[in-house]
Amino acid sequence: MAMQTTMQAKRFKNREEAGMMLAERLAAYGGRRDVIVLALPRGGVPVGFAIARALHAPLDVLLVRKLGVPGHEEYAMGSIAAGGVCILRADVIKQLNIPQSAIDALIARKQEELAYRAEIYRSHRPPADLKDRIVIVVDDGLATGATMAAALQIVHKSAPARIIVAVPVAAHDSVQQIQQQVDDLVCLSIPDFFHAVGLWYEDFTQTSDDEVIQLLNEASRLQALNMPAPQIDAV
Repeated sequence: MAMQTTMQAKRFKNREEAGMMLAERLAAYGGRRDVIVLALPRGGVPVGFAIARALHAPLDVLLVRKLGVPGHEEYAMGSIAAGGVCILRADVIKQLNIPQSAIDALIARKQEELAYRAEIYRSHRPPADLKDRIVIVVDDGLATGATMAAALQIVHKSAPARIIVAVPVAAHDSVQQIQQQVDDLVCLSIPDFFHAVGLWYEDFTQTSDDEVIQLLNEASRLQALNMPAPQIDAV
């Protein structure tokens, strides 16, 4: 599968700057009516909004939740996505001897979070139809790649024409893993020593639910402005 990377390791000012830089690399998809941007909440939404705005493309969220190791939530032992997708990292679970009861409890809690966020983010809007569309899946970075892998399972089930993953920064192993699952992967920076996504942003303030809702509403408003005027039949 194709992959575009040209930049050496660098820090981004914030998620919006990273999204604008990705949009430059995705300019060939601008103005196409078959393109849609799907962002992973919450941190992927500001990145995705900047891309969708630049490409004049619609923006939607792809609801996925990381399953963090108990006591070390930033370290993923798996992820779940809407539609019943659940990916577990058996090596991590075995190495840390995480009991099944803890895994089951965490999955149940994260499923409740997915349902809650689907309600507040979309405000009764149905998920976007991805069939035969060019889908650009966006996050603010790839650490283990587990969350993105779960998201891509959902996208593949929707029979899109083409899947592109766009991220500002990623760990080398995750790039190799995700690259095999998509048609194209656009990544601005693959540091030799990755450590964590947040290290590659000057401002990595946590994105709030209110900010996600605001950006989705603004993207919807911009799309309405870009829609062609309806045809009126002559009398």
